[in-house]
Amino acid sequence: MDYHMFLVVFLWCSVLLFSTCSFSAATELSFVTCGSVIKLLNVKHNVRLHSHDVRYGSGSGQQSVTGVTSVEDSNSYWSVRGTAKALCHRGTAVKCGQNIRLTHVNTGRNLHSHYFASPLSSNQEVSAFGEDGEGDHLDEWTVLCGGSVWDRNEAVRFRHAATDALLSVTGEQYGRPIHGQREVHAMTSSSQHSYWKVMEGVFMKPSENMSREYSSPLHTEF
Repeated sequence: MDYHMFLVVFLWCSVLLFSTCSFSAATELSFVTCGSVIKLLNVKHNVRLHSHDVRYGSGSGQQSVTGVTSVEDSNSYWSVRGTAKALCHRGTAVKCGQNIRLTHVNTGRNLHSHYFASPLSSNQEVSAFGEDGEGDHLDEWTVLCGGSVWDRNEAVRFRHAATDALLSVTGEQYGRPIHGQREVHAMTSSSQHSYWKVMEGVFMKPSENMSREYSSPLHTEF
């Protein structure tokens, strides 16, 4: 099974509670763990980080990344992963200052940025890149948060490791074929447009030692 198919099966098995699946049960955690599948909400604009198999008509021509108001859209799920040089074992708490990759579940491409101009605002383009979860070093983002680990209740920022720009939304809206979706881009300056909060998701249970260190007793949640 390739990585893309693994992610799709993992997500739907967890959400639909298929008893034949061998994946770990989702748990009510106060922090985000590697291997979790999540949706991210931009708290200023109330849109979820989203992608789909629609390519930019300018810039890199790679798969577009947008913000959507819909809560239910399955194209807003992202898998939290380590980097090629620093693996993040499933269930391990993501630390503040740690570099991660966010892989789009439905297409297997990674959240990515580079020095192309974004289509609407001419800020730094954010795209989805790679195949089956593998891309390059421009897929790495640093989690900026206030404590020791990424707290699910905290609004955090994501800094692109290669360019130092922050994942942002400033409100520009696309026309056809993705009418009403917001432009997602990266900006070098921090602002209220750069804060994201974890919303819906399937959160992987940490090891026994990790749960004692970072959390209170766990309760099953789907």
